[in-house]
Amino acid sequence: MTSDKDTYGRILRSSALIGASSAATIGIGVLRTKIFALLLGPAGFGLMGLYGSIIDLAVSIAGMGVGSSGVRQIAEAATTDDGKRIARTVTVLRRTSLFLGVLGGCILALFARHISTLTFSDEAHVRAIALLSLAVLFRLMTAGQSALLQGMRRITDLAKVSVIGATLGTFAGIPLVYFFRDDGVALSLVAVAVMSLATSWWYSRKIPVPAPAMTRSETWKEASDLLKLGLAFMASGFLAMGAAYVVRALIARDLGLEAAGLYSAAWTLGGLYVGYILQAMGTDFYPQLVGVADDHARCNRLVNDQTQVSLLLAGPGIIATLAFAPLVISTFYSDKFTGAVEILRWICLGIALRVITWPIGYIIVAKNHRLLFLGSDIAWTIVNIGLTWFCLVQFGLVGAGIAFFGSYVFHGFVNYPIVAILTGFRWSSANIRTGGFFLGSIAVVVCGLALLTEPWAILFAAAVTVLTGIYSLRELLRLMSTDRLPKRIRGLLVRFRLVPGLHITPRD
Repeated sequence: MTSDKDTYGRILRSSALIGASSAATIGIGVLRTKIFALLLGPAGFGLMGLYGSIIDLAVSIAGMGVGSSGVRQIAEAATTDDGKRIARTVTVLRRTSLFLGVLGGCILALFARHISTLTFSDEAHVRAIALLSLAVLFRLMTAGQSALLQGMRRITDLAKVSVIGATLGTFAGIPLVYFFRDDGVALSLVAVAVMSLATSWWYSRKIPVPAPAMTRSETWKEASDLLKLGLAFMASGFLAMGAAYVVRALIARDLGLEAAGLYSAAWTLGGLYVGYILQAMGTDFYPQLVGVADDHARCNRLVNDQTQVSLLLAGPGIIATLAFAPLVISTFYSDKFTGAVEILRWICLGIALRVITWPIGYIIVAKNHRLLFLGSDIAWTIVNIGLTWFCLVQFGLVGAGIAFFGSYVFHGFVNYPIVAILTGFRWSSANIRTGGFFLGSIAVVVCGLALLTEPWAILFAAAVTVLTGIYSLRELLRLMSTDRLPKRIRGLLVRFRLVPGLHITPRD
């Protein structure tokens, strides 16, 4: 049986690999975001956010969830080394993704006029929205390629796809926005989708997948299995992207494009650091969980292990973003975006709860309880949109951030009882201790920012950030096996007392 340290080490290795790629992607994203913000301003950035939401919503509907269901099917087959089953799933998945991409793109182009009127209250954006249909096609084709990499747990290749795709997309998108300004926004989004498709194709082709001989009825049966399982994923994606679209549309219609741009800026930064942790969950943790879903003890242990590592990795970053929100906003964007500071802080609070609640939600997906999964997402979407509408009326633009935080309070209260019934899941004592420490630290920082004057508030929050960072590092080192670290690193850890002492075993 795998030891605790091996389990934590595997989680940390996959998180570190995805984290390294995300760090590179973040660096590229900082450059791209900064340039777009300077070229477009808050209103243009809001336009980009709305276009992005339209693409996301169209992809979630047209994709029918086959990318996610394909990952699950491939991961299941991989646990039994069933090469024939993998080949059949991959072949049908690619064909289905192409078909759905063409269908989704055509529907978006057909209804471009209606979407423009619904989103912007005019028809000035019809041509741009029709152009976005190409991004829908390319992104769905990319999903089919990436599902193979993820299902086979080719984590290194997925990391490369992320970094290279982001780099090529940046180089392709910036000139289009520079020369065409607002008119180049839709073109830049299509260019990013093209580069992602090219990169995912390059790496997925390295996995040998022989073309199986399949009759039309066999192909239809395989596609039907993917679609049946994918419907729950599609509905979930539609609800999440639909909620994001509705929130942005509410802000744009009630408060204007500039306010929508401020919200998009805060939203982007709020999930930037934590994004790699959540991405690691979907990339490596989810396929593992599928393999042990029927063993409740192993399933619950894996979720608790993932949650603890995620909290230790995310906590200091969330607190640092709370502390240095004004500096982060001005660095990533410009002084015109200072109105996004308070929204960013509320979104950070919601992101902290998301790190806690997302791992338990994967239990429902891994056990294939589609109705429970869908019901949970419907409830969250209704609460999210309802809270946003209410809070915008009561508190203005910052209300959108408050609503996001409130929606994840609700999310935790809904999902925890469900998984407790399904697998007998309970938070481990280590997670209760770690979660309590970080939530308490966040509460202390929020109170300090509210009660102290700005220089002292930031210094106080920075001190808490350093202390939580030291705590996280000590806990992570305690969880993992340190005797395989290089001698110099081990010596530094002992010298600075980051570990109580290392019992070093000889290395070959």
